[in-house]
Amino acid sequence: MTYASGVTYWEQFLPGLTIVFLAIAVLPWLSRDNSWIRTGVIALCLFVSWRYLLWRIGFTLPPLGLTLDYAAGLIFVVVETLAMIGGTLSLLFLTRTINRTPEVERNLPWVRNLPRPPLVDVLICTYNEDESILERTVIGALALDYPNFRLWVCDDGRRAWLEKLCEQHGCGYITRPDNAHAKAGNINNALAHLASLPEKPDFISILDADFVPKSTFLKRTMSLMRDENVGIVQTPQHFFNPDPIQTNLSMTRVWPDEQRYFFGVVMPAKDAWGCAFCCGTSSLIRFDPLMKIGGFPTDSVTEDYLLTLRLKETGFRTVFLDEILSLGLAPEGLKEYITQRSRWALGFMQIVRGASGPFRIGNGLSFIDRVGLVETFLHWSMTFTFRALTLIVPAIYLLFDIQAVYANVGDAISYFAPAFAAQIAVATWISRGRLIPIMSDLSQLLCADAIIKSCAIGLFKKQGHKFKVTAKGRSRAVKSIQWPLLRSFFPYLFLTVAGILWSFVLDDTRPLADASGMALLWSWYNIALLLLACFVAVEAADRRGSERFNVNRTGLLATPSGTQWYQIADISVSGMRFKGAAPAALGTPVHVRYDNLDVRATVARIGKDNFAVHFAESPANRKALIQHVYAGPYHAEVHDVRPSRVATALLARVFR
Repeated sequence: MTYASGVTYWEQFLPGLTIVFLAIAVLPWLSRDNSWIRTGVIALCLFVSWRYLLWRIGFTLPPLGLTLDYAAGLIFVVVETLAMIGGTLSLLFLTRTINRTPEVERNLPWVRNLPRPPLVDVLICTYNEDESILERTVIGALALDYPNFRLWVCDDGRRAWLEKLCEQHGCGYITRPDNAHAKAGNINNALAHLASLPEKPDFISILDADFVPKSTFLKRTMSLMRDENVGIVQTPQHFFNPDPIQTNLSMTRVWPDEQRYFFGVVMPAKDAWGCAFCCGTSSLIRFDPLMKIGGFPTDSVTEDYLLTLRLKETGFRTVFLDEILSLGLAPEGLKEYITQRSRWALGFMQIVRGASGPFRIGNGLSFIDRVGLVETFLHWSMTFTFRALTLIVPAIYLLFDIQAVYANVGDAISYFAPAFAAQIAVATWISRGRLIPIMSDLSQLLCADAIIKSCAIGLFKKQGHKFKVTAKGRSRAVKSIQWPLLRSFFPYLFLTVAGILWSFVLDDTRPLADASGMALLWSWYNIALLLLACFVAVEAADRRGSERFNVNRTGLLATPSGTQWYQIADISVSGMRFKGAAPAALGTPVHVRYDNLDVRATVARIGKDNFAVHFAESPANRKALIQHVYAGPYHAEVHDVRPSRVATALLARVFR
């Protein structure tokens, strides 16, 4: 098939197919850790991406004039250009990466041999979390393998039961009469208390109420404080539960949570450029510099990011240690997921317009710090706006003949296909499969409307921004539907379907331009994306009694008839599942010895080739099991990401 210039569509597809073949043949053999290789691969991606964008700017705008076509086309290309600039800056940061684990290993003997280990005050920040969540965090934190720390619960909920819980476990309890400045105010109140003590801390560590530190957390983060210019050591946020996208699309076992790309790829790259930043929980902070800047900043609801900037202005930097050193709760519902990300967007807009913004002269930030801030600003403000516009542009063309992009199919294939293929290839290669276009587009779509609103409020409303806490620990025993979110998708879906029907079924008198083919393909992709978003908005029930972790090790099981080693399949605070035939009948008392555990249990379930035991309930058992399960070596990460398995899971969710 040919189009007007006589060039075949096959010839137009050839550049894109060449990129695909090169990616398949070459990228798997290249080292992701080599900066020169990363730079070369990213440079090629940027070349074809900017080739596409320059074509968009120079050859696809509608004719200049006071027309709806030109207005729509200009808005769309400006947003796309700004999003591309942000994406370019992101890729430039990804040309480097750093792994600080070797530095930790070198410095651990220094930590162990210190005549006086620095005093660390660990602060658990809480507002409205349940007792089960806080008990788990307190008990887990008490198992920290560090010789000189104090544990404090900073309660902004002023709850009598929590004070008793702290007394029961022998940790400090700090509260205040109001909730001024939300989490930042809560921490600053605790800092004032610590500063008044006879022995002030050398460092503080921040934990959100749902984050349980691994026993090695303080030793490993402290090792990076050997460099006296380090003000903050930030570690990644890992989760023991799936996020709403994983849960509602039944992808828990095949797709990682949405934060894995950020913490596993973006933050090591930012750190390599000296632009890592504090993310609040699971961090270690030098106390004296923190007090000299007045504690945590209160002029943004993302006080953690702003803290990095304020410390940087005084000569202290943030470094990132990419190790699983704590586990917490991912947002358990879609509403909480969107609330959390909207708060991040709002807080960053407050930073941009504040004293530590990228365009403020004389605030002590370096050029690379300012570039990093601009990149993050464009991510929040333009990426999500662009995602919303990609839903609107094809629909208004098919319905109202408002043509924002003047291009024929052949040219679009020639310029867009190589850029799209290169971006997919680089994202998949550099993230080890943790970034797939449709999943990335889906996560953006879910939050787009809320984040666009948050960005506008943060930029143009000076005061009155409330800190919205991400609710944790809510019961989700039955399926629920997020109707407000569904209602926000229906207009996009209606316009898209109506556009296809009107242009290709109902109105056979309307002359369609060559762009109609692009609009049709674009619309079908948007329909698939919107339907997936609707599936995510139907929230699956969660009947878990407690989180389970895979083990794949052996444990000793003692029964009335003797003892035997069994392969352990998984473990939770409430029980353990073994592989093989059950050694006794249901209800039989048994004894489990595994690692540092020695607990009584009963046979609770017998399957065809496995069985499970339920641990005996007692305060001593519960404490030992919490510390073993949550502060131990377990995690729930999906390391092996395969697009075929992701596609299979998506199809199974849609058609089941």
